Amino acid sequence: MPTRIPRRLRKGDLLGVICPASPVADAARIERGVRYLESLGYRVTVGANAAKSDGYLAGTDAERVADLHAMFADRRVKGIFCARGGYGSGRLLPLVDYRLIALHPKVFVGYSDVTALELALWKKCSLVTYHGPMSAVEMAGDIDPFTEESLWRTLTSAASGMTVGTGEPSPGPHRTAAEAGQATAKAGQARGRLIGGNLSLITSIMGTPWQPDFRGRILFLEEIGEDPYRVDRMLVQLAHAGAALRAAGTVFGQFTECVPREIGTPTRSLESSFADFAARSRGPVVRGFPVGHERRMATVPIGLRARLYAGTGALTLEEAPVA
Repeated sequence: MPTRIPRRLRKGDLLGVICPASPVADAARIERGVRYLESLGYRVTVGANAAKSDGYLAGTDAERVADLHAMFADRRVKGIFCARGGYGSGRLLPLVDYRLIALHPKVFVGYSDVTALELALWKKCSLVTYHGPMSAVEMAGDIDPFTEESLWRTLTSAASGMTVGTGEPSPGPHRTAAEAGQATAKAGQARGRLIGGNLSLITSIMGTPWQPDFRGRILFLEEIGEDPYRVDRMLVQLAHAGAALRAAGTVFGQFTECVPREIGTPTRSLESSFADFAARSRGPVVRGFPVGHERRMATVPIGLRARLYAGTGALTLEEAPVA
């Protein structure tokens, strides 16, 4: 199946906002996100069910997938932004009309729980999606300048050779790994298509029809609010599934608030878990990359070819992020 790279966004385009996972607790945040997009010169339409709630879900599965389908089917809509993550995107995977989406490829942006949808759209449609900021989260507040610049440069520039961001550099020839703050990095270069997102969501679809192929890929991972032992368990699962050995390279992003929940509980550092994964990997490993749940985040196109250079921690696209 050929790679489907969406058309770049232009001022005046109609953008859609949907809520495929958890509800937005404060409906005003949806409106603030809409005003932000409009302030940039875009027109905006909000999904018919985006403001609904069904417990910890933003409406029923049928309602949420209906908004997804409506936005992809509407030829006027050129890009789709998820309002927030939370939980629930994975419930939609067997309900999605992948043929419809393959026939109407367009920009699709989100992160966190939306990882499940992004990986499914890549697996079933070869659609490049964008792991980046969401309309009722970052766009509804004081969006970080780096985050904003990375998003719009990625979605509006049809130029190849773009550097998505850099992680902590590997140690130089006269510094030890510890001195460079890069004790878990693994040197080298890698080329491959970008696959990844939120670690919990990736492990949740392992063994399903939507599991990504890790062979020759550059794997990027991020997480929030998980105990270190839980992070370790998920990384071990990925390693057992062959991700470490098959991936061309690995990028560890932001692991926000991944600290022990009970004070005094025996623990190990996240760095030790990253080091274990790196030891099992055949390609370079970079940590500290700006992707995840913090204000400063890079937008990463899932499915695009890229080059990873552990010497600088740079991740550079080898093809245009949009057409």
